[in-house]
Amino acid sequence: MDLGLKGKTVIITGGASNIGRGITLCFAKEGTNIVIADLDEKQAGKAADEARALGSKAIVVKTDITDYDAVEAMVKKTIDEFGAVDILVNNVGWDLQQLFIDTTPDFWDKIININYRSVLNCTKGVLGHMIERKSGVILSTGSDAGRIGEFREAVYGGTKGAVIAFTKAVAREVGRYNVRLNVVCPGVTIPKSEDEYGEDSGWKLSRGFFTDEIMEKIVKAYPLRRLGTSEDIGNAMVFLASDAANFITGQTLSVSGGYSMM
Repeated sequence: MDLGLKGKTVIITGGASNIGRGITLCFAKEGTNIVIADLDEKQAGKAADEARALGSKAIVVKTDITDYDAVEAMVKKTIDEFGAVDILVNNVGWDLQQLFIDTTPDFWDKIININYRSVLNCTKGVLGHMIERKSGVILSTGSDAGRIGEFREAVYGGTKGAVIAFTKAVAREVGRYNVRLNVVCPGVTIPKSEDEYGEDSGWKLSRGFFTDEIMEKIVKAYPLRRLGTSEDIGNAMVFLASDAANFITGQTLSVSGGYSMM
C-alpha cells in the first residue's frame, strides 16, 4: 500500500532516542525527508545515519523546543533545506516517576515546559505555514497517563491530558485548511539496548526503576502480554501522517497493547 509519504518532509522532536528514534526510522522507510530536532546532537547524528541508510534524506537541527525562538529558527532551517514542512511530530517527553506529594514547583515547571509548552511552541511554529499551504499533519506523543491517570505520574499525566485537549481544539480550528492533528499514546516502551538512547535521555534516569519484578507486573497488565516497541509507535504515526488517514483528525489513539481500553 502506497502511503503517499515519499518525498514529504517531517520534523521529529526528540527523534534521536527510544520512541523518537523508532518514529524516525519508520518514516525513513517511507522515503520521507527527516529533520531531527533534538538537544543530543551525538545521538541524533546516529539516528540520522540510520535513516539515510534506509534511503531517507535526514538532517539534525540542535533545538531547545522549550524556547520559541529556537523552534522558529529550526522551522526556518527545515523550509530552507527541504522547501516545506508537511508533517510535525511533537515527540519530546520527559518524566521522573514520584508521588505528587514529593514533587516541587521546579519539577512541575520542567515537566510542563518539556511535555506541554514544547507542543505549543512547535505547533505554533509550523501552523501558519501549513494553513498557507492548505496542507499538513501534526502528531503528538501523548500517554495513557493522560487518559486514565497513572500512579506516580500526576504532573506528567496532567501535561499529556493537556496535549490531548489542545490537539482536539486546534483540530477544530484548522480542519477547514486541510490540516489534521492527532495524538498517539504509547504504553510502557522499553529500549532494546543502550544504543537506542543518548546520555541526556530521560530514559537513562528511569532505567533503574524497571527491575525484572516490575517488568513482569507491567506485562501482566497488558492484554497482549508484551510491552510496546518504538516501532509500534512509529508505525501508528506513519499511518496517521499518511493519505490513508486523511479523514481522521482530533483523535487519540492508544498504542499500548490494550492497557487502557478507552
